[in-house]
Amino acid sequence: MQRRCRRLSRFFIRRILLALLQVFIIATIVFSIIHVMPGDPALLALGTERQQDPAAVAEMRHKLGIDRPLIEQYTTWLRNISKFDFGNSLFNNEPIKNYLAQRLPRTLELAIISTIIAVFIGIVSGVIAALRRGSAIDVGVTTLTALGISLPVYVLGTLFILIFCINLKWLPASGFVKFSQDPAGHILRLILPSLTLAFGMSASIARMTRSSLLETLNKEYIQTLRAKGLSKKAVIFKHALRNALIPVITIIGLQFGNLMGGTVLVEYLFNWPGLSTLLVEAVSHRDYPLAQGCIIAIASLFIFSNMIVDLLYGFLDPRVR
Repeated sequence: MQRRCRRLSRFFIRRILLALLQVFIIATIVFSIIHVMPGDPALLALGTERQQDPAAVAEMRHKLGIDRPLIEQYTTWLRNISKFDFGNSLFNNEPIKNYLAQRLPRTLELAIISTIIAVFIGIVSGVIAALRRGSAIDVGVTTLTALGISLPVYVLGTLFILIFCINLKWLPASGFVKFSQDPAGHILRLILPSLTLAFGMSASIARMTRSSLLETLNKEYIQTLRAKGLSKKAVIFKHALRNALIPVITIIGLQFGNLMGGTVLVEYLFNWPGLSTLLVEAVSHRDYPLAQGCIIAIASLFIFSNMIVDLLYGFLDPRVR
């Protein structure tokens, strides 16, 4: 038991260190890309009226720290982001961490709710399709999964708006209301974007669950359990499904990470002010520090979600450790 715990601890430590290394590499790449992009942040921060004043430009470059050697800028930036200090926005001098603290929970809420819906629908439909292999239910689930994987989110979101908002008038088309101000209004505005994101994710989960469970049910140890007289329900839900869900967990983690960066179209379509739309606004306005903060936040969440999946994978499957 102690030996197993030591192996598990070493595996967890290695995976956490690897995640930190990945964040460091992403931060380095982001810093490099931003600094080779055209445009002078000092000119953008000053505005059109003061751009012709050399003294004002030099003062702003000194304030932003871009007049120092590149390596010094890099080390200072790494030290600051390690303390969650991403600097200030170029346009209103607002601390970037305030933007992230405001927008990140909204994107996380949308991604988590979508993932919960997708996991429930995907696993249930995948199990039913596997147990009814070749039936009309299996064909229907397979068809819907193919449709969910191939249908773009902006097309699906537009269809949802046409059906549930314009024709049936059941739900609001777009907008955002804080939960503290109007709980019912907040939930109603969360339904359609969550379903839009969950549809494609549930399709991938359902397909993986079906194929993995079918493969597991054909294993020799499953046949042995059946030959010993174990009930079909116990064989499926106590033994087969647990092992079949191991690759499904990987798909869930990867899909959740993709949701963090793939909510741009959904947030824009439903006017949901999250982190992805903040990144688009920062890039369109050439607000380099704000764009850096958004990219680092999204990439870190993606890496963190993959790390959690790997830890769960190692906990469930000793072969990974």
